[in-house]
Amino acid sequence: MAGQPIPVIIDCDTGVDDALALLFAVRHPGLDLRAVTCVAGNTGVDGVVRNTLTVLEQAGAPDIPVARGAARPLIEVPRSARHVHGEDGMGDLGLPAPSRTPADTDAVTLLRREILASPRPVTLIPTAPLTNIALLLRTHPEVTRNIERIVFMGGAVACGNATPVAEFNVWHDPEAAAMLLTAGVPITMYGLDVFQRVLVPGPDVRRLRASDEPGARLAGELLSHRPATPDEDGDDPAGGIGDAGAVCAVADPDGLTTRLLPVEVSLVPGPTRGQTVVDRRPRPGEAEIHGGGREQALVDVALDVDVDRYVALYLSTIEAR
Repeated sequence: MAGQPIPVIIDCDTGVDDALALLFAVRHPGLDLRAVTCVAGNTGVDGVVRNTLTVLEQAGAPDIPVARGAARPLIEVPRSARHVHGEDGMGDLGLPAPSRTPADTDAVTLLRREILASPRPVTLIPTAPLTNIALLLRTHPEVTRNIERIVFMGGAVACGNATPVAEFNVWHDPEAAAMLLTAGVPITMYGLDVFQRVLVPGPDVRRLRASDEPGARLAGELLSHRPATPDEDGDDPAGGIGDAGAVCAVADPDGLTTRLLPVEVSLVPGPTRGQTVVDRRPRPGEAEIHGGGREQALVDVALDVDVDRYVALYLSTIEAR
C-alpha cells in the first residue's frame, strides 16, 4: 500500500482558511479526498455548503460528494465568525454561485458510508467545530475500525482566540470536542500554537493573485484576506494558510513536531469553557498525589512546525497545475 494516496475526509465550516485547506487537499497527489462534510461555524451551515461547492468548482476538483451537517452545536447556541471571514464566510469576494449540488444525504450518513467503504483506513481532518464528528462517533461507533487517525484543527496549548484560553472550533462546541478525544483512535491536535505561524510571504501571495489559473488565483485572494505581517514597505502582507496546515500535516507529517500528552476539554461554565487543558508536566502533581487523579485522553499535540517546509509544500501544490 506504500506510495498510494492517503484517503482523507475533510469536515469543515468553509471559511477562508477551510477553503485554503480544500484547495490544497484536492491538488496534492498524495491525498485522495473522498468526501467533504459541512457544519455550522464560521458561517451558517447552508453558507458553508455553498462555499464548499464553490471552492471545489474553482479548484477543478472531481465530483467529490459534499453533505450538509449540523446547523448548531450540541448544546451551545450557534456563534459565527463572520467578523473574521466576511458576511458570506469567504471574505466577501463576490464568488459566483456554484453549479454543483450537495449529496442527497446528511453529513453523518456520508461519513459512515465513505469511511466503511474505503479499502484503506481513512484519515479524518476536521477543520471546524466537531459537532458532526461527535454525532458520527456516538451514532456509528463501528466506523473507528476503519479510521487511521483524526487530525483536527482546534485547541491551543498556550493562548486562545475565542477567549484568552479557548480556540474557536473547540469553544464553539466543547462537548463535541470532548467526545472526539474519547474516539479510541490516534488523534493529532493541530492547534493555534502552530496554526498562526505558517505564513505565505507577501510576494508569493501577490503572484498567486495574478495567476490566470482559477484555483491558484482563489488561493491568493483568500490569503490576502488573512493578512498577518506586512513586508518592510508595509504594502505586501503575508497571509496565513490556517486550517490548510492541518492538511499539510497529513501529507507531510515530518514537518510537524508533536508530543503525546494528556488533553481534556474544560466543560464548566465561565472563562475557561472550551479550553484544551494540555498537561505538559514531567511528573504528577499534588492533585494526583492526593487522590485527585483522572483519566485523560492521550493526544499527539503539535508543539512546533517547520514553517518554510509547509509554505513551500503549500505553494508547490497549489501551483502544480
